[in-house]
Amino acid sequence: MAEIIKPDGSRQTVAPKRGKRFKLDELQAIVGGYIEIIALPNQYIMVLNEEGKLKHLPSNAAATALARGTIAGSDFIVGDVLVCASKEVS
Repeated sequence: MAEIIKPDGSRQTVAPKRGKRFKLDELQAIVGGYIEIIALPNQYIMVLNEEGKLKHLPSNAAATALARGTIAGSDFIVGDVLVCASKEVS
């Protein structure tokens, strides 16, 4: 099951609206713009706003902690993110 993690730490379980996989338009709506995908352990991915830092979106501490080890030591995640199994994205 996929989960949206918001900058305030809240989490919301979501499912693809059309079938078993999230489509590009759904991903863009969740993160609020162009998407970037980060690989996480165990065949999971994190989908985030590619321009989030340029748009000064709020820092997402929970998502940053989840991505630690995958992102550079001082890097951080901003904005709403989607975490799901890689097979849930087409």
